[in-house]
Amino acid sequence: MSVLVCFHAHPDDEVFSTGGTIRLAADAGHRVVLVTATDGAVGEVPDGLLAPGESLLSRRRKELEASAEALGVHRLVMLDYADSGMAGTADNDNPAAFSNLPVDEPARRLADILVEESAHVVTFYDSNGGYGHPDHVAVHHVGRAAAEMADTPHRFESVANRDRFREMMKANPRWTEEDPGLDIESFGVPASEITVEIDVTAAIDAKRAAMVAHATQVGDFGPFLEMPIELLRTVMGLESFRHADLQTRPVADHLPL
Repeated sequence: MSVLVCFHAHPDDEVFSTGGTIRLAADAGHRVVLVTATDGAVGEVPDGLLAPGESLLSRRRKELEASAEALGVHRLVMLDYADSGMAGTADNDNPAAFSNLPVDEPARRLADILVEESAHVVTFYDSNGGYGHPDHVAVHHVGRAAAEMADTPHRFESVANRDRFREMMKANPRWTEEDPGLDIESFGVPASEITVEIDVTAAIDAKRAAMVAHATQVGDFGPFLEMPIELLRTVMGLESFRHADLQTRPVADHLPL
C-alpha cells in the first residue's frame, strides 16, 4: 500500500482536478489523505439553501465530508485557515487569510501530516494556482515547502490542460474565451508540460457524486451536473499532473503509487 496526499485550497477543489485519481487510488488499495487549507467560508450561497442558524462554514465542512466519502478518502484534514476570496476582493486584505500567511507555519503542519502518513506522493497546484486564485497560489508555495520539509519522494502539481480546455471551449458554443474571470492564456499549463495524464472515466460516477455533495457550490458544478454522463466522461475524464521539478518526461498514465 502506498499513500497519496492531495492538498487543496477549499472544500470542492478536490473534485475537479483529483477526484477521479483519488477514487482510483483508493479502489486500488492505496491510502488517500485529503488536506484542505481553508474553511471555504467566503463565497455566494444559493438563497434558501442554508437551514436557519446554519453557517456556510459548517455546511461546507459537511459537504466536504460527504464528497470525501464518495471519493473513498481515508483521512480528511481541514487546516481551517481563513478563505482569502477571489483575487481582487476585499477578503484578500484580511491579515489572517491563508494567502497572507507566512509559508512556514502551514507548511510545517502539512509536513507533519506527510511524515505521519509516510506519504509516497503529494499533489498541490502550479505556481499560478490554475487560474490565479490567491489561496490556490498559496497552496503551491506551502505544498512545495512542506514536501521539502518532509522529504516526500514524489511531488506533483495538479494542473489543467490548457490546450485541451481551449479545444473543448471551441467545441461548445456555450463556452467562449470571453467568459468573465477566465483568461485562457494563463489558465492551466500547455499540454507539452504535462507529465502524467490519468484516464479517470471509470471513476466518473464517484466524481459526479462528489460534485452533488457540494450543494453550496452549484454555481461551479451546475453546468457539469446538467451533462449526460457520457459527455461528463469526455469533459472530466482526464486528470493531469506535472512533476514539481518541472523536468520534461514521457507522459505516464498513473502516479507512482
